[in-house]
Amino acid sequence: MRKLTENEQSRLKILTENSVSLTLIEPTKNGLKKSIMDATGPVRNFLLSKNCHDYSLQLQGPESKIIIDSFLYHEFSSNRSKASLYRPKTKNGDPRIWFTGLNKYANPNDILALICFDEEIHVVNLTRLPINRLLDSLIDNPLKELVQEINSLETEISNELLAKLRKIAGTPIPSLVDADTSVGRTLEAALDIPINSSKQPDYKGIELKSFRSRRGNRKNLFAQVPNWNLSKFKSSAEILDNFGYWRGDDFKLYCTVSAITTNSQGLSLKVDTDINYLRENSDDYEIGDFVVWTLEKLHQRLLEKHKETFWVTADSTFSGGREHFSYRAVEHTKKPIVSQFDILLDQGIITLDHLIKRNVEGQVREKGPIFKIKPGSLGLLFPPSSIYNLLE
Repeated sequence: MRKLTENEQSRLKILTENSVSLTLIEPTKNGLKKSIMDATGPVRNFLLSKNCHDYSLQLQGPESKIIIDSFLYHEFSSNRSKASLYRPKTKNGDPRIWFTGLNKYANPNDILALICFDEEIHVVNLTRLPINRLLDSLIDNPLKELVQEINSLETEISNELLAKLRKIAGTPIPSLVDADTSVGRTLEAALDIPINSSKQPDYKGIELKSFRSRRGNRKNLFAQVPNWNLSKFKSSAEILDNFGYWRGDDFKLYCTVSAITTNSQGLSLKVDTDINYLRENSDDYEIGDFVVWTLEKLHQRLLEKHKETFWVTADSTFSGGREHFSYRAVEHTKKPIVSQFDILLDQGIITLDHLIKRNVEGQVREKGPIFKIKPGSLGLLFPPSSIYNLLE
């Protein structure tokens, strides 16, 4: 796809700020002439993520073609269309997509936004349509109505969660347990969210992350074990055996690993963007690189975990020898910029923590590795966030 113009970037940003999920496609001169467009990887992934269509399950040939109701948007009108999704018998069945009437709607190399909503595909010409003017217009128009409906549904859950947080805000709540994790567990209990070990977001698609306001601690992003098949070491136990240490009766490895420094265990990270790997390395030359993560998997986990996140700040006080939490503010982030993740790893702004321990029965437990981001750095990974004072 060609580079977007400033106008196209501005129009894309406006749709994103209104919680509109989309993908982009660029029809070519030859494609418009032959009524055919390649369903590129981003298009296929987007349609799959929206439960709109899965090309990987589609057979080749015209008899397996899928037709989806669609709309082509003009300034103050929209035309009904049909999206044809198919895999031809020729050229290895490369996925294709086409919209009836597109020849008259778009010029070669226009940038089109595809939006999946209400089991239909909506096509918006970013090159031609004055998105900002249409959304600000006092006159109703189809695009404005579509964006308002999407935005209303997208914000319904976050508004519901925000209302729940406001109800408990400001009131000191006794900690459930005496542990660093108690600030999060106490909040989930106060919101009647069952505590579980699922990797899915906590509240109807929204991830909850809470932390004590007086601490400048790094914020947890997600936990992800290495790809053992690609790694020299094949388990957390092997990592522990090589780099662990005794603390009292415990044999463990609790440490932070960064790409810009080597820690006291001789461990560091290396970002290899040529083959899209993150490696963990030992300065012991006989060991060297010992575990590997694919950057693709880390990007996937970031998007799964933080599609939408509430970062909740709590004041911590002690009464009767017990910690209490008063939840007072929320930073609301959406849609992390995955390309930034690799840069922040390489800059040591995102690090990982090992939390490996062997218990008295000889069993090894790994609570991580947990990828964390430095305080005050969320704006480097996420688009501009919203800040809510829960006490107002």
